[in-house]
Parts: sequence; structure tokens; C-alpha cells
Amino acid sequence: MKKILFSLILSLIWGNATSQIDHWETVVFENDTWDYLIPNSIVNGLWNTVGFNTVGWATGTGGFGYGDGDDNTILPNGTISCYQRIEFNITDKSLIDVAALSIDYDDSFVAYLNGVEFSRDLLIGTPPLWNELANGLHEAQMYQGIYPSQFTILKDFIVSNLNNGTNVLAIETHNESASSSDFTSRVFLHFGISNNSTDYTSPPNWFIPPIVFDQSNLPIVIINTVNGNSIIDDPKIDAEMGIIFNGEGNVNYVSDPFNEFHGNIGIEIRGSSSAGFPKKGYGIETRAPDSSNYNASIFDWPMDNDWVLYAPYSDKSLIRNVLTYKLGNEMGHYAPRTKLCEVVLNDEYIGVYVFTEKIKQNPGRVNVKKIEYDNITGNEITGGYVFKIDKLTAGGVIAWTSPFLEASPSTSNTKYQVHDPAIDEINPLQVNYLASYVTDFETALSSANFSDPVLGYEPYIDVMSFIDFMIVNEVSKNVDGYRISTFYHKQHISEGGLMVAGPLWDFNLAWGNADYCQGGLTSGWEINFNSVCGNGNPFHWKRLVQDPDYTHALNCRWQELRMTTLHEDTLMYYIDSMALYLSDAASRNFNKWQTLGAYIWPNNYIGNTYLEEIQYLKTWTSARLAWLDANMYGSCSDLGVHENDELRINSFPNPTTGEMNLIFNQEIKSGELTLSNVLGEIVEVENIESTSFHELNISDLTNGIYVLTIHDSGKVVGQIKIIKQ
Repeated sequence: MKKILFSLILSLIWGNATSQIDHWETVVFENDTWDYLIPNSIVNGLWNTVGFNTVGWATGTGGFGYGDGDDNTILPNGTISCYQRIEFNITDKSLIDVAALSIDYDDSFVAYLNGVEFSRDLLIGTPPLWNELANGLHEAQMYQGIYPSQFTILKDFIVSNLNNGTNVLAIETHNESASSSDFTSRVFLHFGISNNSTDYTSPPNWFIPPIVFDQSNLPIVIINTVNGNSIIDDPKIDAEMGIIFNGEGNVNYVSDPFNEFHGNIGIEIRGSSSAGFPKKGYGIETRAPDSSNYNASIFDWPMDNDWVLYAPYSDKSLIRNVLTYKLGNEMGHYAPRTKLCEVVLNDEYIGVYVFTEKIKQNPGRVNVKKIEYDNITGNEITGGYVFKIDKLTAGGVIAWTSPFLEASPSTSNTKYQVHDPAIDEINPLQVNYLASYVTDFETALSSANFSDPVLGYEPYIDVMSFIDFMIVNEVSKNVDGYRISTFYHKQHISEGGLMVAGPLWDFNLAWGNADYCQGGLTSGWEINFNSVCGNGNPFHWKRLVQDPDYTHALNCRWQELRMTTLHEDTLMYYIDSMALYLSDAASRNFNKWQTLGAYIWPNNYIGNTYLEEIQYLKTWTSARLAWLDANMYGSCSDLGVHENDELRINSFPNPTTGEMNLIFNQEIKSGELTLSNVLGEIVEVENIESTSFHELNISDLTNGIYVLTIHDSGKVVGQIKIIKQ
């Protein structure tokens, strides 16, 4: 049992909400006649109550929108908000056990029953101002052949707020901008009736009653926002989260006490293109009672305060990220830990999610020593950075632009962002250092001597991390690979000093799940994305495979992994085991989100069942493995033959004006250091005995490039390039 922050246990009654229902009926349809108003000033606060005088309002048939094929009443382009209301009669409210609002909206809404709010999404104000813009995007679903969003109304609310006789359902829908190209509001109200009476109308054919969710073999995450406030994309709002997890193999009940975590959180919508899906992903910050950051160990993971609830929506296998991060970890690198779970938000079941770690510097995550704002000299400035190549649509800011073009035929330059420290927390001198280091790597990689182990790219990067990063992106044919959600980190000189590829992140469109840029094909190299789609990938990857030493190591690593982590039997067994593990939860998830059999951007394949989606993932993966076996770069006839590790030499500062520290990854027992100029002439000789550290002073040498060579016991064991300036 883990420490529980608070003793209060949430009482969740929703799991039993539909237990007495005999059948469902619909009392309000989208194509009923509604009163509606497109306001240009403050709206009367009683507009959503029974008996409100609607003089000055228009009447029209729902739904409402811009006339793009899913609207009966056309609104003028530039509409910021539309207020609509309809009165309906109830015969006997005691027979109504639960209600459900089905609403298709673009981009946000608030719903009221008799003047009392019961549901909202992507609006902040209470009540919102008439000209408040949606805090995020929500794309309409019904025109795509997908069911509308559904929100449950509990028995207690019905008892307190529904009338026998006349009632009013009121909806205000808000756009995300006045220049938006679309607007949608299509509304239905359904009741679960406890006897066999038929006082209203049969529901639409597509209607599926709310899910009865009271237990799961997955951990259950229950989140309640303060006052039921809508979660927005920025900033985080206050909420409370409890997690029920009785251990693998045990059933978890919503009525169980929270035993994995219970406490305050901040929560916001996360994601870029995925933020427009009805099933939202969330960023979570665990907080102490005073709202300060609270480091927690959840699922026995290393303590931290930043977490992600990833929402698999277009990925109908539900496991593409889980599978990818598992491979990364098994290949010996940090990748975010994951736990599949089912989530209840404000008493509403919202499906299967992946609880995962946010990428950040932490000894248990990206294990580089943290850099502080005032670390601007010496070893301190050389590391502790997590940086990335990514979209700018989710608030990203360009930290620097590479002087080198992306891979041909692109005419754009690679743009880098800093991730941890964040752009508003990092010292400009640190950005300059990191940008200079990466540019030096790119300069060496683009040079004629790029494959030289001393003068080329190799001294700058952890080559094996680049090889493994490439293998995972290629085996999954990740259309976002290399150009989006591509993370790197930079070590301090004292930690090795190298640029490391990873961690892996965001593979929901990989593994054959994208219908653009040949993402669904099992043939072809993803490093050639630019040749297929025009631009995006930095030139690094196509240049690296021009180095015979790199392709030799790549081929050897591929063969090694094909016998272990990437063995086809191993992968197929894992996918099958996860499908079995998820069978019940997946059924509930696809009951909530009716995506099976429907195209969800950018699906390359549309399965009618969950098992068909799983079979497609397996078939695609098998074919992809076979293609890579037949087309892998390089050759490796010496697989299994290992020499002792080469000496690795880290130097700082380099370039230098004179004094330099040399750090070796192994002890030099009886050695000699020689320094040669570009003509091969030895200009400096020093002895090194029983040490892994050496201070070098070359202030008396002329400016230029030198090659430093280390001999140990008479043999050359390592070389690096040194620049005197």
C-alpha cells in the first residue's frame, strides 16, 4: 500500500447508474425546432431557464452550422457563439434513472438543464462571455460517420433539477476563432426509463446507452476537476486524482479505496493534431495541498511530478506507444514507462488510456545531471540538456535554426527546440553552447572527412543510441520519425559529453497506421521521407548511412536484435498477450468511442473489430521485418566478435585558447600523449601514467586543428580532434 495523501475517499455512484433501466427513449432531437440567438453583446442571464421570453430570437431546425453538409440551419461565417434552447415535457421524472446528452460540436459548448449547468468542454468562464473563444479545438464527428460525444447525467442531478411538466434544455456553442472555417452544434437528449412505459420517442439507431463501468483488470484512474470545471489546453486547472490498482492479475473495482495514489493534481489538454479528437490526452502535475509540485512514485516508478495520460484514438490497437517504449527499454535505453488503465473523468467513463512518464531530466528518466540557470562555465555548461525537433503548434518555440538544410530535396533548415530546461527557464548562454555543439556535429557530419573517427561526426555523438533510434523508427515506419517528436539529450563532459538520440516518443501513427507519405507500406526507408513528401527530416540520417563503419554497426545490431528483442515470435507473442489483456477494456473503450469500422485520420487500415485491428498490426509488422531483413544497410560477417572497448576521450573546452582537460573512460596505465598538426608532424609529447584525467596546455601552439593520439603500453588506443583558437 502506498502513502495516500488525503483520507477523503471519493464516492463514485456512476458505476451503478444504469442498473435499473428497462429501456431508453429520446426527448430532444437535433432536428427539432429550437430558439436560437447569435449574440453581439451580453446575453440575458435567464436565457437558459423555463419561461424566458425569446422575443428577438430566431427559430430554426437543428443542427446549426456553416452549411458544410451537416447543418439544417445555416449560421453566418464569423459566428463566435450560438445560443440555442428548446422546451420539452416530462410525464414522470421518477421513472428516469439516468440521462445522456449526445452532442456533436465544433469547437466547445456548455449545456444547461433548467438554468443549471451539467456539462461543458473547452470553455472557462462561468458563465462564459458571449464572445469567449473555445480554449482548444474539437472537430465534429457525425459528418465523418462517427457517433457524437456523449455525456452522462446522473440520477441525483435529475432528481434535483428536472421538473414534471415543462423543462428547457439550453446549449451555448462557441467557436475557436472568428475566422474558423467550421461551426457545428447538433444536440440530442436521452432518458433511461425504469419501467416499460413509452412516453417519448425511440432513440436514433446509432445511440448506445452509457457504459456501466464498475470493475476492470486494468488500474482505474478517477479524476474530478474542481467544481466540474472544463479541462483546457493551457493552463492546468485544479483537480483531484485517485488510482485504484490491486496488483497485476487482480480485479480493480471503482468502489475500492484509492491505494496507488490519491491527491491534488493540475491537469490540461495536451497534444497537437490529436487535441482535435473527441478523446483528449492530458498532461498531469501531481501537487501538494498548497498547490506546489509534489513528487510521487506511481506504479513504483521513480518519483516525479509530471505525467501524461495518453489517449489512443486513431491508434485502434491501443498499444503502439506501449509496444514502442517497451522495445526502447529492452534495447538498453530509457523510454517512458507505461501502464494501460481505464479512466473516469467527472463521473464520465472515458475509455482506455496509457498512463506514462513525461520526458524530462530526472535520474529515473533522462539520466543526465540537471543544469541550473547559473551553470554557464566549465563542465557545468556542457550538459544536462533535453532538446528536440518538433512541431510548433503545441506552443513550441524555436531555440535555434541549423545552418544546414534538411535532407534533399528540402529547402528548409532544421529547427531545434529546448525541452528541459524549458525555453523560459534556460540561460541564453546555455542555448548558445548547445547550439554550437550541435552545429559542430552537423559541420563534421557534412564534411568530406565525416567518416573519419577523429575528424568526423563520431566524437560528438553516442553512435549506438543513434543506431537504435534509427532501428525503432524504421521497424515501425514512423511517419513522424526524425522530423517530429524527435528527442535528444546532451551529457556533461564528466558524464561522457556526447549528444544522445532519444528518448523515443509518440509512435501512434507508426506501425502501418498512416495513409500518407507511404506510411502504410511495409517497404521503403523512413529516412527517405523527404524524397517521398518533400521535406521534414534533418540530413543526419541519410548522411550516417554513407559511412561504412556506421552501416556495419547498424547491420550487426539489427541481426543481434532480430535474434532477441525484434524476433518475430517475440513480437507476435507480446502483441497477442496485450490484446488478450485488453479484451474487456477494449470493448468498453470502443463502446464509448465508436471508431471501429470508421476512418479516423490518418488510418491506413480500418478494421471492423478490435481483433481485426490487432491482426493488421501483426501482419504489417511481419512484412516490415521481412523487408528490412532483405534491405538492411551494410553487412556484418563478424557478428558476435567483440574487441575490448576503445578508449573514449572527452575534452573541455574544445576549441581552447590554451588550457584543456582530458577525461578518459578507462585508466591509462603506461601511456603517451602526442599532438600532431594537419601535416602529420608531432608538435607535442607528454607522458601519462595510471590516470583517467590529464591537464593539457597548448597555449604556446599556433591556432589551428591538431590530432591528439593516446598510446598505452605501446599501442594506439584513441584519437580526438583538438582546435586551438
